[in-house]
Amino acid sequence: MKKQDVIKVIQILKEYYPEATCSLDFKTPFQMLVAVMLSAQCTDERVNKITPNLFEEYGTPEAICSMELSELEKIIHPCGFYKNKAKNIKATASVIMKEYNGVVPNTMEELMKLPGVGRKSANVVMLEAFNSPQGIAVDTHAKRISNKLGLSKESDPEKIEQDLLRVIPKEYYYDVNHLLIWHGRNICVARKPKCTECPICMYCKNVERF
Repeated sequence: MKKQDVIKVIQILKEYYPEATCSLDFKTPFQMLVAVMLSAQCTDERVNKITPNLFEEYGTPEAICSMELSELEKIIHPCGFYKNKAKNIKATASVIMKEYNGVVPNTMEELMKLPGVGRKSANVVMLEAFNSPQGIAVDTHAKRISNKLGLSKESDPEKIEQDLLRVIPKEYYYDVNHLLIWHGRNICVARKPKCTECPICMYCKNVERF
């Protein structure tokens, strides 16, 4: 797809989803970081049901460090993979306290060094917590739509992101991060995409299959 067509797709989606924003609830960069870690293999809706109870008493790195691992596991259990997530959240809180004086680092490089934080999560934190998008967080929705539009033939999220960054101007990073997720949740759903309702179906390489 040509760069001008990609920009047109973004503009169409922006008009279609004027309310597209982050679906995770948070008040601080640390809460955003924890919410993103909990969202792995879990819906944002479920995460948002868990975090109010967690953040009310344990909304800071210091508080997380002070709580028992078993208590954290109990609270986040509904999010799935709770043992691994709890371990990483505790470890991340500890690193932030010891190496960053309790302040979440605000660079991709530093974020990706935190336990359990990969490039996708770091992208989300940079975008939502620091309003400084550095790339495009490729989740299952972004992957599916990128493949359908012919923006990337890759299956690996990091390779897909690199393909996207080659054709999407930086000034559109903020919008794209939200729009691909919203479109994937509402129209270009995995099992039965609503192609007849899709505002960008004319750009889709796979629309004829449905």
